[in-house]
Amino acid sequence: MMKRIGFILVLLVLCSQLLNAQARRIINVPDIDGYKTLKCDLHMHTVFSDGTVWPTVRIEEAWAEGLDAISITDHIEYRPHSIDVVADHNRSYDLAKPLADQSDILLIKGAEITRSMPPGHLNALFITNANLLELEDVQDAVKEARDQGAFIMWNHPCWDAQQPDSVLWWEEHSNFFENDMLHGIEVYNWEFCPEAMNWANEKNLTMLGNSDVHGPMDVNDGHRPLTLVFAKNRTLSGIKEALFDRRTAVYFGNTIAGRSEFLEPLFFESLEYNNAPLKLKNKETKVVKITNNSDVDYELELVQPGVGFDAPENITLKAHHVSALSLSGNSDEIANTGNVDVYYRVNNLLTGVDDPLVVTFTFRNN
Repeated sequence: MMKRIGFILVLLVLCSQLLNAQARRIINVPDIDGYKTLKCDLHMHTVFSDGTVWPTVRIEEAWAEGLDAISITDHIEYRPHSIDVVADHNRSYDLAKPLADQSDILLIKGAEITRSMPPGHLNALFITNANLLELEDVQDAVKEARDQGAFIMWNHPCWDAQQPDSVLWWEEHSNFFENDMLHGIEVYNWEFCPEAMNWANEKNLTMLGNSDVHGPMDVNDGHRPLTLVFAKNRTLSGIKEALFDRRTAVYFGNTIAGRSEFLEPLFFESLEYNNAPLKLKNKETKVVKITNNSDVDYELELVQPGVGFDAPENITLKAHHVSALSLSGNSDEIANTGNVDVYYRVNNLLTGVDDPLVVTFTFRNN
């Protein structure tokens, strides 16, 4: 009898481990009007360059973490495992593709053109044949990627191994940019790069944030750095069109960086609150209960005092919680006000290096 109970216990433990292994997290960042918000990591490596995992592991990690799309971007010029792992530059994609299809992970064919500065490292996404990028002259390699229809981005411009003293935009980057051979830039690659965000805004480049992971991905709390892609549909062509149209935001830690045209709807789509009339009067307080359905704790700071009412100087709309926004009348005029407008800056939604998104809550009063 004891042996039977022991066997059952072991079986239950194994079943529990199997279920845990198959668990998938959900990243709660909402869709916005007209677009699907796809969670993407567009820069990573395997044993086919200088990574330490097999390509299928990248698919398993992406599925478990709730991603929609990834790109394995093994180095063209740097392959320290080539003595043991002998294959062409397309092999990591070919090995990962069947499991990606089975797991409903959109796998973008990519590669990293790896040169010293300038121009540094460039990812080419949506290529057709990585082997053709193995060219001596970097101009020829990037041109080949462009001719394959690739979306090309500058990786980790703040990486101190290549730019230790100052982060510069070189003449080579201007040449690529002017000849349709540079479309995006990594604003975040395990560190925030303010220069990259400034260039993205100044030159209208697509903003990206990626993991550049080499070893096994280990995300116990939070999430890996992500590029949020606002795509018309959840397809490879939808992602490609969105990247070229610069419809992205960069999600790292509890911060999202991007253009206001995407961050503002993302913020309000995260929230639910009753818009019934407040009927606020002088010396009275009304409470608006705001539910935040996203994974982001929105950190709000009042921009200016209210007209005829007081509002909290600071409030955090905690993820998956209901927060109370208290509004108190301080003038008789408030009773005759049609709408109550409250202006907050969201300090962890960045439209520029020093420019948090400013939002307006409009509550009906009468």
